[in-house]
Amino acid sequence: MEERLYNRRALFWICVLALFVAAMSNSIRAGAAGALKTALLDPIDAHHSGEMIGTVLGSSFLGFALSLLVVSPLLDRIGAKRMILFASACFIVGPLLVLASPFFGGSLYLMLNLAMVIWGFGWGASEATINPVTATLFSDDKTGKLNHLHAWWPAGIVLGGLLSVLFFQMLDLPWQALIALPIVPGAVLGLWAARHHFPQTESTAQGVRFGEMLAEPFRRPTFWVFFAIMFLTASAELAPGAWVDVALTQTVKMPGILVLVYVSAIMFVMRHFAGPLDRIFSDMGLLLISTVPAALGLYLLSTADSPFTAVLAATLWAIGVCFMWPTMMAAVSRRYFRSGPWGIGLIGFAGAMAIYFVLPRLGVIYDDAKLAKAGGADAFAALQPGSAEYGQVMAYAAETSFKAIAVIPVVLFFIFAVVWMLERRKRASAVTPAQMPAV
Repeated sequence: MEERLYNRRALFWICVLALFVAAMSNSIRAGAAGALKTALLDPIDAHHSGEMIGTVLGSSFLGFALSLLVVSPLLDRIGAKRMILFASACFIVGPLLVLASPFFGGSLYLMLNLAMVIWGFGWGASEATINPVTATLFSDDKTGKLNHLHAWWPAGIVLGGLLSVLFFQMLDLPWQALIALPIVPGAVLGLWAARHHFPQTESTAQGVRFGEMLAEPFRRPTFWVFFAIMFLTASAELAPGAWVDVALTQTVKMPGILVLVYVSAIMFVMRHFAGPLDRIFSDMGLLLISTVPAALGLYLLSTADSPFTAVLAATLWAIGVCFMWPTMMAAVSRRYFRSGPWGIGLIGFAGAMAIYFVLPRLGVIYDDAKLAKAGGADAFAALQPGSAEYGQVMAYAAETSFKAIAVIPVVLFFIFAVVWMLERRKRASAVTPAQMPAV
């Protein structure tokens, strides 16, 4: 790769902006979830509106997953620049369709889901492009630079969350004003990317053929262990992040989105230390350690009933999940180099599909719990929002949904421990007598 052809610094910051817009959009969707549920879905079916908003939020992850799956193997053939421009277009069209959904009458729910899928296309096209481009630009420090890149995911979450609070709690603006916000940085992303040339990815530049890249994950079955792991790590990080506003606002006496903002601020800082931590513990060691605070944090979020307990629980959760997504990307890129952007894309696809399935399931658990606590659908319908009884019902629903997902980091602890020990044993057995230190 020739420095005179590619402005490495500018390309990295274009990648940052793409991820930042995707994150801000994700946070805004989460922040507006309660308002969308109340204004658009409660009038349709109040008893199942939790499941419906979970499905709507999950549709953005479906778009994310589908675009990752399609774009990743074709990235070098289509071109990274074209994919960033496509992402920019989706960041504009997706919000516009959400804004237009109330005008579709009986097709409102369908239009909301379609809008979220398209919005998710932008996120997926961004991830499918920026991860292999960053791994190519900084091939000597993949874990560090991918974590630096993904530090801007929580930064975007923070901005989107603060804007959600500003618009809804302070300015009392309609949900449409918040949903329209990502259109502006989405347009800036396209204009900036249009001015620069992008490199081919690392594997293609080093002569790995297209067929070899596609075959690599199937030629090495251990790749699918990481695929399964990513399904779980994403469920522990992103699903609760999308769910906090719906579940916690009624129980901790503060906007649930502020919990997500606080968590994201911690993640932004900590991801800048991933490189040194990787060198001390290894990527698998870092992931193993992370599962303990993640599990404790999610369990404590299920019992939080005040701003203090919510912040305490969120601190542990943030420390636990902050390294998971980018470190999984770096781990796969390091172990399965010849899979190139296809391998990284498959891992992202696993994470996205996890959220697509998990969020609606959280909605079902939440709805079932609130109806059971209230004593049935009719009893729930008779409750007055804001009453003590209503608060108890919603608190029980939030507790039940978060407890369900707190099991995932516990499972991950044992999986990471097995992978770490097997790899450690393999490295030890690879040391020949000649390489062993003299006694």
